[in-house]
Amino acid sequence: MQLTYEGPAPEQIGFLLLPRFAMVALFSAIEPLRIANRFAGEELFRWTLISVDGEPVEASNGMPLAVNTSIGSPLDVSSLMVCASFAPLDVVDERLLEWLHHQQAINTALGAIDTGAFVLAEAGLLNQATTTLHWESLPEFRQRYPHIEAVESLFEVTEAGFFGAGASASLDLALDTIKRRHGSSLAQLVREQLVHDQLRLPASRQRPQHNAPEPRLARVIAQMDRHLEEPLTIGELAEHANLSQRQLERLFLHQWQRTPLQIYLERRLTLARQLATNSSHTIMDIALACGFASASSFTRAFQRMHGVTPSALRHNSGHHQR
Repeated sequence: MQLTYEGPAPEQIGFLLLPRFAMVALFSAIEPLRIANRFAGEELFRWTLISVDGEPVEASNGMPLAVNTSIGSPLDVSSLMVCASFAPLDVVDERLLEWLHHQQAINTALGAIDTGAFVLAEAGLLNQATTTLHWESLPEFRQRYPHIEAVESLFEVTEAGFFGAGASASLDLALDTIKRRHGSSLAQLVREQLVHDQLRLPASRQRPQHNAPEPRLARVIAQMDRHLEEPLTIGELAEHANLSQRQLERLFLHQWQRTPLQIYLERRLTLARQLATNSSHTIMDIALACGFASASSFTRAFQRMHGVTPSALRHNSGHHQR
């Protein structure tokens, strides 16, 4: 999955599975490699599934998946992909972080799919990388790691690492790898076998942009997402876009039929829903992370938008799956 590979065949790729990983993302990354081997008539790729303890890992759909090895066993791979989905940091400890640092030290190319980037960021291994992850988790990631460039693309592949947004984007990442290693013809054969209608580019967005905003509004939205914990004033947001506050409000009403203040609140409460559903943070911690000074004001705003209190949502979302 790394940008270039000049080693012997088969290319060895490791997949570290963390509890509640997205099975569709994992299989979408592996199946194109398997099909490429079949069409090539030789083993171009080989993959190894890894868990922290060597035991089967339960995916977000509740199905356990057996692995080949643990992080405590010798591992010989050229690329290592961290596979996660919900609550990616729940199992992160010093042992895992040290193991990831060791993999980087022995020149293993590191990457992630879905929310696996949280784990690499927590290890301090993404400082030079442009990363992507599932769009639902982007606001939380940007708020937690503001120094890391995180974009809403399907996948990113550079010398610093490789990242896929999850689900079908993992398929695009694998097809891109096949194309760069073994040419367009083989990638085309694999794509047709998968009935994948088009070869999507790395910079393709995860979600279609119906009614995409003009650049000035896009800059304002980006500023909102960078300042969810300590919200900026509408005047400060307008200044970032070289607009007056009145101009900004007029443009927002024309684009979305809502004021900048309403949009900002929605984005803060969207992050709050993500944290309430997929993290173990207290309600007060979530309130503070989303720019609320008190749990009571946060709960009222949350219930107005989502129709349920954050505590009730957390209680009812034990089996929530993407």
